[in-house]
Amino acid sequence: MMGGMTYRVCVVCMGNICRSPMAEVVLRKTLEDRGLGDRVTVESAGTGGWHVGGPMDERALEILTWNGYDGSAHRARQFTRDWFDRYDLVLAMDRDNVATLSRIAPPDVEVRLFRSFDPSAPEGAEVPDPYYGGREGFEEVLALVEAASEGVAKHIADEID
Repeated sequence: MMGGMTYRVCVVCMGNICRSPMAEVVLRKTLEDRGLGDRVTVESAGTGGWHVGGPMDERALEILTWNGYDGSAHRARQFTRDWFDRYDLVLAMDRDNVATLSRIAPPDVEVRLFRSFDPSAPEGAEVPDPYYGGREGFEEVLALVEAASEGVAKHIADEID
């Protein structure tokens, strides 16, 4: 990566209303806390287009807000093939989304699991979709993305220095 350039990350799940926006907000704050906020942009998107333009799931927003994060500006977007050129790192929440993205990715791009950056997570660990469950599922997602965000931030710090 060249000096003065911004490192760009995109976090991806299915609908871009629960997991990936939560991870986007948490990762952005983690990077800011490490003094990297001005050198890294974090965005999120979904592999599907059902919710495009809509806000985050209110349960996700509530959990974030209660834990000191601000997700109010989020609007759902759909990841498309030409987006790979925009990002240095594309992180998916689960293996299904890795597979979906990998089918459209250029041959030289590796889509990685978000939790692969959590040293305490088992290999292949996913962030489960909380959409059809209760509040505890969203709390679990927050805990998982917080744990992995530290590792993602460390990886990015190594990449840009």
